[in-house]
Amino acid sequence: MVDQIAFEQLAARVDELLARVARLEEPLGPAPTATGDARFWALEAVRERAAGTGGRVVFAGVADVAGDLHYEWQEEHDVASLRGADWAAAAEPLRALGHPVRLTLLQAVLGGAHTVRALETLPGLGTTGQIYHHLRELQSAGWLSLARRNHYEVAGERVVPLLVALTAAGLRGGASR
Repeated sequence: MVDQIAFEQLAARVDELLARVARLEEPLGPAPTATGDARFWALEAVRERAAGTGGRVVFAGVADVAGDLHYEWQEEHDVASLRGADWAAAAEPLRALGHPVRLTLLQAVLGGAHTVRALETLPGLGTTGQIYHHLRELQSAGWLSLARRNHYEVAGERVVPLLVALTAAGLRGGASR
């Protein structure tokens, strides 16, 4: 009798757990926002553009950096194309961003430190040779360009994507969604 009760309790618990897992695996569906909610103005526009397409991914931004430099950028891709693309092709640019010194260098260059001499004054970046090594890696991956001799800039078309990548990696500023 005790074994039968224990078995029934165990069976009930297993059924409960299976139901919970099934709920967790349900598709999320559309984002729970009301049409016209001002907080989701960009999402509303993407929904309109995505209707009947299988999905769209859009990122855009306007960035003023290092005083007088102004960048505006927008990209849009359909989800099917992104899913079918060669994701391994993104490994090099992502790898270049995967080092703290390189991220610090990009942040400093966006902030106006465009020469190795200016970058050498920042703490924790290593020797001049190490700085040049990291700058070459960032150039090779397309994040930095050499505007003129010994003058580095974040490539204009990469400013907003860089900020998007940092946001996607979990970096948050002061503004909300």
